[in-house]
Parts: sequence; structure tokens; C-alpha cells
Amino acid sequence: MHTDKSKDVKFFIVGGAVRDALLRKDGLHAPSSDRDWVVTGATPQWMFEHGFISVGADFPVFLHPQTHEEYALARTERKTARGYHGFRFYASPDVSLEDDLKRRDLTINAIAQATDGTLIDPWGGQNDLRRRILRHVSPAFAEDPVRILRLARFAARFPDFTVAPETMSLACRMVDEGEVDALVAERVWKEISRGLCEKAPVRMIDVLEECGFWKRCLAAVPVDEQKKKALTQAAAQSDSLDVRAVLLFAGSTPSAKTILESLRAPSQTISLADLFERQHSAAGCACTAQEYALVFEKCDCLRRLERFKEFLRALKAVQPACCTKRLLRLAQTWCSVDAGAVARRQKNPSDIARAIRTERLSALRSELEKVQTGAQEEPC
Repeated sequence: MHTDKSKDVKFFIVGGAVRDALLRKDGLHAPSSDRDWVVTGATPQWMFEHGFISVGADFPVFLHPQTHEEYALARTERKTARGYHGFRFYASPDVSLEDDLKRRDLTINAIAQATDGTLIDPWGGQNDLRRRILRHVSPAFAEDPVRILRLARFAARFPDFTVAPETMSLACRMVDEGEVDALVAERVWKEISRGLCEKAPVRMIDVLEECGFWKRCLAAVPVDEQKKKALTQAAAQSDSLDVRAVLLFAGSTPSAKTILESLRAPSQTISLADLFERQHSAAGCACTAQEYALVFEKCDCLRRLERFKEFLRALKAVQPACCTKRLLRLAQTWCSVDAGAVARRQKNPSDIARAIRTERLSALRSELEKVQTGAQEEPC
């Protein structure tokens, strides 16, 4: 496919795959990224004739017929309105690779590699990689408010990188001028959630706070040092996105559930955040079998024990002294009662539910007695 006789058509790997390969070469851990390609000198018709499959809705992007990697025609863009969608794209054989790279967000993402291994780096990305700097490519950065979120996300991914002062100043100006007000909720969640899953999610928050984005767009989500510490612990434990989102959005006004719904977060994330807001205090201070039983019932442990385990991971990050292992063991005891066997022993069907709960409470009390008498070592 890459040996076509047309000398005008050229293929280049671009973006994350090139960046991460250079970082690995420099001894920094960077997972392999999917390879994205830019094609210069080609038309959509040329791509179709050579077997590529069109998938781009807004601009010409194609899938390779064998590898299914993405190949985009080199393009430029022009700002036509405020916000993320206010762009008009231009793709033509006369658009150069340098023109295409100039429209990218950060210099470290604007390095290309030719099929013979040659690196094309017109904007100094390699130097910024060596110096561990996140720097915008051109003033066009200011035309897309999503780039502020991407900047913060890369700060979370590469915590030893600093944001160039001129890039931070540009981000501050974008916020002050209201460019970020046009961001759609789904895109905000997409970038925030990806940043939360990075190595140092607190770095994302720090960048968004410094440029004013957090105060302008996420003021309803309070962030303090205790919350940042909990997020850092969750990242160190490789906790799931749902747990990290619970920790970030806890204490929001309106509720975490309301905020996450407005951001179009996944239903399981919203469900866990809502559960945590309603039950984390009761779970953290439960002492008696009856108190534990109420927590397990309201957390629906019988049907959703795995969600309860996620709940406990968030609880541990917020309340490090809380014995979450005991909570989990007691929850498993609650769930282990053979409800069918208890039901079969009841002569009156109306007694079944009460009998099952009584049996579960008895099992909880027995388990608690083992802990209190020291018959069972207490892991926390």
C-alpha cells in the first residue's frame, strides 16, 4: 500500500505514537499508542481507489483495509464560530505536512515520522520532550477550548512535565474571554474522565485551577487538599474511573449525581457517586449488626456486591482509618445466608422475608462477636 508509484502521495505516522516512542527511547515509561497516519498529496478518490474505507464525518479520515489504522488527509482548519464545533476544514493535495502539524495542540504531539523512519519536527517537539515542557504549537491553540482540557490531561499523564508560561497565559486568556463557555458537556466529561485515569489526576486539576477553567466551568465541584490526597491515593492503588469520579465530585452543590448527569457521565458512574453520597457516613460509623444491615440493604449488596466493593475503595480513600475489609467481610456474610433454605422452613409465606432478615442479622452478630472477642484477626 505504501509503495504506490505516485511520488506525490506520502504517508506519515503522527501524534501520540511518535511521541511515546521517543519517550520510551529516552527511558520514560510510555505505553504504546495506536498509530495514526497523515497522508499528503492524495484525494479522497485516490484513497477509495486504493482500498481505504471512509469513516470521517467532518473531514476525510479513512481506515486501512488490512490494518484498520486511521489515515487522515492532511488538512488545515479555519475558525468560523465559538466553541468546539466552530471550524471549517480544508483537505487538499496541496496541504503540506507542516501545514497539518501546525494545527495540532502541543509541540510534543506535532512530530511526524516518515515510512523510512525520518522524523519531521517543524515546531520543536523533540526539544520540548527532552526539556519536559508542554507548549502550544501556534496561536491557533486559542481557537479550540478543548485544548485547555487536553493540556491539563497531558499534565496528568506526564507529571514531570511543566506547562510553558506562554501556554498557560494563552489558556488564561481563553478562559477570560469566555471561549470555554461553548464547550459541550459530553466533551468536558470525556477529557476530565481521561485525565482522572492518568498517573497524576491532581495535576489536571491544578492546571485547570491555575488557568481559571475550574472556577468558571466547574465551580460547583469543590477541591481541597484532602480531596487531592484521596485522588492521589486512588491513582496509586489503580482504582477505577468510577471510584476516582466519586472522590472528585463528592460534596458538590448541587449533588454529585446532578453534576455528573449534567456532564452525561455513564450511568454506573452516576449510580456509584449517588450511593456514596447517601451511605458513606453510615458505612463509616456502623457498629452494630442492625446498623450494618441497614447499610447493606441500602447499598443493595445482595444484587450489587461488586459495586459495593468499589464503594469501599472510595470510602477507604476518604476515611483511611475505616476498616473496609471488615465491612466487606460482613457484607459477604450478609449475602451468604441461604435464603431458599430459610424460606422452605417457613409454614406461612408472609413470614419468609422477616425470617430471612433475621437469619442474616444472626449471621452478622456471630461474625461481629468473633471480631470483638479476638477469635478472628481484624485486617483493615
